[in-house]
Amino acid sequence: MSNRSLIHTYSGINTADGDGVKLTRIIGSPDLNMLDPFLLLDCFESDQAQDYIGGFPEHPHRGFETVTYLLNGKMRHKDNAGHEGVIEPGGVQWMTAGRGILHSEMPEQENGLLQGFQLWVNLPKCNKMTAPDYQEYSPQSITTERLKSGGSVKVIAGKTDQGTIGPVRNNYVYPTYMDIELSAQSEFKQSLALGHNAFIYVLEGLVQIIGNNEPKTLKAKGLGILSDGDAVHLAAKEQSTRLLLIAGQPLNEPVARGGPFVMNTQAEVRQAFLDYQRGLF
Repeated sequence: MSNRSLIHTYSGINTADGDGVKLTRIIGSPDLNMLDPFLLLDCFESDQAQDYIGGFPEHPHRGFETVTYLLNGKMRHKDNAGHEGVIEPGGVQWMTAGRGILHSEMPEQENGLLQGFQLWVNLPKCNKMTAPDYQEYSPQSITTERLKSGGSVKVIAGKTDQGTIGPVRNNYVYPTYMDIELSAQSEFKQSLALGHNAFIYVLEGLVQIIGNNEPKTLKAKGLGILSDGDAVHLAAKEQSTRLLLIAGQPLNEPVARGGPFVMNTQAEVRQAFLDYQRGLF
């Protein structure tokens, strides 16, 4: 097998979105515009209510999918397609905006730690105007695979080499989304589809990526892009580590952005704004 290597690292920029929610934007930043098919990755983490209490009031989307994964706190999702639910710690929401949806994501708490991620996943040109869809999974419905070394792999999407399958259904980019904990002095290997773009985001500790060349280390709060290959080999050294491993099939199509809309041409983005203004979402 050809092990993937760490080829680029990013730390993101501090910004705000929604009604003033403070966050770190890593994908979708000036340094890393996108990693096909991933358009955006926001990390939010604060125990100060003023940093998140405004939430993300109702707003439109078209042409892609939003993925919200919570580590701490609670967030209520509601959209005009009739979906509503509360994402709890360890839960995930995978929303397909498709041809158009209005949704809000509001904190279900007035104090305490709110921590999580939002990932934007592009849709292929032929599916951008598909009907909106929504998948929400509680922490209990997401399978956790226990490692012999004492660590664990929580599988949101994709399949581990031991056969554990995540609940998310997605035949657009066939994603892998895993939350991996490694105990000190342990290793982990996972197959990845050749040609899929992949990255790691480290939540805690340090992780060593053992590629075909010299091993490289990625530290907490860092995102690392991996080279192509059909496997990733990770190691924790003196301390335990926790990380996200995310991969997906690139679409290799033109991308035109306009705020909450992601299409293939600017004309399609302008049409999305017109449709929204006319109340057609």
